[in-house]
Amino acid sequence: MASDTEHVDVVVVGSGFGGSVTAYRLAEAGLSVVVLERGRPYPPGSFPRSPSQMGRAFWDPAENLYGMFDVWSFRDCDSVVASGLGGGSLIYANVLLRKDENTFVHEEPLPGGGYECWPVSRADLDPHYDAVERMIGVTPYPFDRPAYSGTLKTGAMRDAAAELGLDWRLPPLAISFAPSPGAEPGLGLPVADPHYGSMHGVLRRTCRLCGECDIGCNDGAKNSLDHTYLAAARHHGADLRTLHEVKTIGPRHGRGHGGGHGGGYAVDYVRHDPADPDRRSAGTITCDRLVLAAGTLGTSYLLLKNRARLPGLSGTLGTRFSGNGDILSFLLRARDRSRTLPVSASHGPVITSAIRLPDGEGGRGAYIEEGGYPGFVDWLVEGADVRGELGRVARFVVDRLRALAGHDTNMSAEIAALLGPGDLSGSSLPLLGMGRDVPDGELRLRDGRLDVVWTAETSEVYVERVRATMRRIGHVLGAEYADSPARHRERTITVHPLGGAPMGRHPGEGVCDAHGEVFGFPGLFVADGAAMPGPVGANPSLTIAALADRMCTRLLEAGPPVLTAGVGGDAACDRLDGPAHLGGPDRAGGRTSLSFVEEMRGFLAPGATDPRELDGMPEGGRFAFRLTVTADDVDRFLAEPEHPARAEGWIDAATCGGRRPVERGWFNLFAPGDSPDRREMRYRLQFTDGEGRPRTLVGWKDVRPGPPTRVWPDTTTMLARLLDGRPADEKEDDGAPVLAAGTLHVLPSDLARMLTTFRTEGPGGTAALARFGRFFLGELWEVYRPRQGS
Repeated sequence: MASDTEHVDVVVVGSGFGGSVTAYRLAEAGLSVVVLERGRPYPPGSFPRSPSQMGRAFWDPAENLYGMFDVWSFRDCDSVVASGLGGGSLIYANVLLRKDENTFVHEEPLPGGGYECWPVSRADLDPHYDAVERMIGVTPYPFDRPAYSGTLKTGAMRDAAAELGLDWRLPPLAISFAPSPGAEPGLGLPVADPHYGSMHGVLRRTCRLCGECDIGCNDGAKNSLDHTYLAAARHHGADLRTLHEVKTIGPRHGRGHGGGHGGGYAVDYVRHDPADPDRRSAGTITCDRLVLAAGTLGTSYLLLKNRARLPGLSGTLGTRFSGNGDILSFLLRARDRSRTLPVSASHGPVITSAIRLPDGEGGRGAYIEEGGYPGFVDWLVEGADVRGELGRVARFVVDRLRALAGHDTNMSAEIAALLGPGDLSGSSLPLLGMGRDVPDGELRLRDGRLDVVWTAETSEVYVERVRATMRRIGHVLGAEYADSPARHRERTITVHPLGGAPMGRHPGEGVCDAHGEVFGFPGLFVADGAAMPGPVGANPSLTIAALADRMCTRLLEAGPPVLTAGVGGDAACDRLDGPAHLGGPDRAGGRTSLSFVEEMRGFLAPGATDPRELDGMPEGGRFAFRLTVTADDVDRFLAEPEHPARAEGWIDAATCGGRRPVERGWFNLFAPGDSPDRREMRYRLQFTDGEGRPRTLVGWKDVRPGPPTRVWPDTTTMLARLLDGRPADEKEDDGAPVLAAGTLHVLPSDLARMLTTFRTEGPGGTAALARFGRFFLGELWEVYRPRQGS
């Protein structure tokens, strides 16, 4: 197979809600972005509709199937996800609800042990929720307008909720009911293109209430990601590559652009050619940042499969899997509240309204939404029973038995065969439940394939609460309640798989941090449902997109990752050893490490030698740094008089060639000063400037007795000198030429952010953090405490 290698700033794997948001934000900021999407594009009018087309609308390249439905079957559950440019937005039901504020839980115990913990809050996400809603364009179903008020399923849900005293609402939908924002809604009207243009160059029309949302909107009324974020990303220069399936990922290790560069990541992929499957070819692309957004199952599988290439990944990889509480049931022969009109589920969008069950005494919260299906074919059969030709069913059963014996995890081809050339018929009102099930499932590899170990038993109280409410709704509507066929087979079906690479406050709690960056791997991010540490509860798409938007804001603020220091397990080899007393990243012997991120900025005056003699801010001497300070053994760090730690990150100064990685760095917290009552915070950062010359930044914060009002300026102001060369310690500083001197400060906003970056790794992390806090406050007390006679 042919191969080629190229290098870009960012590679995004997948084009769903996380990947699309990332591609747009980073391309808009001027970075070179390549999106690798395994599926194909779907312009309006290209989605399958005939029985023969639907029979091939599944994803399984081994069977020459390149459709948009990817059905995974495991031993205890099944999951349906999407493949195509726009990811899950192509087949989801358009609902963009925010996660309830009180469900951002902290250390909530789980029945099987452990806890669910969200390292972000609703306040953190609200501005990003706002941004995503504006970009996608959301609006509730216009049920109060004459053309839409005849949607009987919406009225039936409203009336049932009113009779049962339940909370009913019209959720935000990503659907164009009007031709432009603020215009009057209407059926089948031309939709105006946004300022960034159209992805497909095909006319879009407003919603016709045909119920085809979940099989692809051929009118383009659905504000799917290809019409919004991806179109805008392409407008800003993002390279969107379809039918590119990523196979392996790992550190770049000298494979990179320009030869020998050791940072960043390498991505190997295959290019599919549905017209000629034998022409499949391979390629490699390298990047400074790699964003995994292949969906919960795809991202988790990539990380698990490439774990050997990414040594040091958190042991929580594969954990916290959940189905977001997905429950499917049917109300058969449902009628409106008057019991006179049959409720048609095929008129209107798939979902128009929702009933909310809050968290509280009733148990873990949930949403119940009415479902719909296309008017031209009744996919859901009365009695929730599937019928078809006996031969197809028999073959399906035999194939499933064979698959169970071999633990096959993809049954797309089998379902395509089961559907055959015919269609299914029936009548019912589907009810879709989702909420806060227990995230105690585990994703792992079994014979090289993805496997799920998960049981619904720990979520049974939640499930029964939702099903009981569904029965009550059915009773109001005079309907017969029926569980999905999967329920009778004691299987769980989810269209919202979450978890597998959960976020956490430290590597013992998650694979990535609250901004999606993988612990121990600078520049590697998770930006999809895999990062969820538990169920979202509401439809998860908006929360995934908001977290990706928040991730991009942080990524752009932080600047490029430190590439020359290596990543992951190889970082231990790539880092230059500092003084022996600093130790290293080895966690042997049960040691607990602690780290935090500090940012400072200010000015260094070229030619000055003493920062205390400067008057005002010099011209052209702006200087800043961002450091991750790590004490590899908290006990040793606290016990040693100098309190030494490692410092890694970057400096940024025009006089030094812009942003430069710190190659060796040391930090001392409250080291003894020149008198018993004085302390110093010391910094020594070695780097190479833009012309290849060695440089050392030496800085200190002078913490000395004085009134309590001096605590802030003393602990946030650093006096610094820039030295020519790389003196190893203070003894050699006197002989090194001083190139510049000045003052750096911690801004209040930087301090607030720093307080959120404290992490521990190893046993007893909470206790170690508490010991560190007591030490820090104790040292401040010793310096600034009132003294007799003062």
